[in-house]
Amino acid sequence: MTKKQRREAGARRQRRRPPLLQARDERSISCTTFNILAPIYKRMESENCRESQNRANWFSRNEKIIDRLLADRSSIICLQEVWLGNDELVNMYEKRLGDANYTLFKLARTNNRGDGLLTAVHRNYFRVLNHRELLFNDFGDRVAQLLHVESAMPYMQNRSSSCVQQQSLIVNTHLVFPHDHSLSIVRLKQVYKILHYIETYQEEHKLGPMPIILCGDWNGSKRGQVYKFLCSQGFVSSYDTAHQYSDREEDAHKWVSHRNHRGNICGVDFIWLLNPDKCRKPLKTSWNEAVFGIIKYLLLQVASLSEENAFALLRADSHDDHITYSSFCQELCQLGMVHSDRVNSEEMKDLWSEADHDGDGVVNYKEFQRCIWSPKCDNQEEEDDTEIDITDGSLVTLEPNDEAFGFTVKEAVLFPPEVEKGLWPENYSLSDHAPLTVVFSPVRIPCSPRTPRTP
Repeated sequence: MTKKQRREAGARRQRRRPPLLQARDERSISCTTFNILAPIYKRMESENCRESQNRANWFSRNEKIIDRLLADRSSIICLQEVWLGNDELVNMYEKRLGDANYTLFKLARTNNRGDGLLTAVHRNYFRVLNHRELLFNDFGDRVAQLLHVESAMPYMQNRSSSCVQQQSLIVNTHLVFPHDHSLSIVRLKQVYKILHYIETYQEEHKLGPMPIILCGDWNGSKRGQVYKFLCSQGFVSSYDTAHQYSDREEDAHKWVSHRNHRGNICGVDFIWLLNPDKCRKPLKTSWNEAVFGIIKYLLLQVASLSEENAFALLRADSHDDHITYSSFCQELCQLGMVHSDRVNSEEMKDLWSEADHDGDGVVNYKEFQRCIWSPKCDNQEEEDDTEIDITDGSLVTLEPNDEAFGFTVKEAVLFPPEVEKGLWPENYSLSDHAPLTVVFSPVRIPCSPRTPRTP
């Protein structure tokens, strides 16, 4: 096959729509997340420059991206790395998506980084009730968008036989790239900020139970603490749910969605779903568990320490067989975890309180094992009609009429098809990420008690 034939074949593949997404019932909605690779970051190896210096290239590539988005016609489109610093490219997306009946929301990264987020909502499916911009103001100048939407048509009747519009919260974000191990805690903190902001928004607006969908480039795989953190908060990965993949190691590399600048392929693009029937831990509890997980990773995988040596490191110069608060803080500083956009002083005190289980002012070896090295899993199987009230541990019975609307994951597709097999095709040129599209169907579900807000 000649080079021309290979290019033409690649173009045909990029225009082809996934067959499983062609048929949708009228009540289903769909969501696409796609990091479209800003021209200011795309390397043109043949010309030893960035794509932003070649208008013909970036214009053509973004036209093809929009062609694909319009062909898929998702209800919600969440894009990352949109070159918001270029008016011509922004106008291209505004014109073509606007003409296709989408309402657009843009948010640039802070400190004039040049790129940002774009979320497009199809007016046939949703009305936007409110939208908020979340600026992390931390390393990497990352941001997030929160959209409060309502279905444009009634999904189903409630128990009083009246038709209702379902409301949902949608988030679009792009977390910092983990250039080194110390940035894992920054990514975790960014997710914590998103979830805390959602809690605050729900309480301020006195919102009832509703599904939450988180979209974006999370710059981390299923093996990382961000994935575990979101799972501990009741979120499920829509793609893994649709394909019945577990969280076990054997399913960790079944699919990929990104080839990074180092040439590594990995799965980092997710659409997370949280339904109102999920029992959630307090946000602060999940945060503490995830931070302890990162501490263990840095001690075990990066520093290559055994359990005994890790305890000795945290014990520092103490002659007693325990860890003091000062030595704990000192060693976390050495690990690069203490900073305003990582673990701040108040959060350090919370971690210490969690580790010092008996409250005697020091952490002994047993407490070190319990919190950091071999934490016990607190997950419990949910019963059909009861859940744990995490405020005091007592049981709360759900009333039969306590129900809300949520979503079930109907289908999920990554493009091109090879990435669903863990492969990255050389002739794919839309981006260094694969677009992920998920189809959801509305469903009536029992509603769980709301988790108390984290202060």
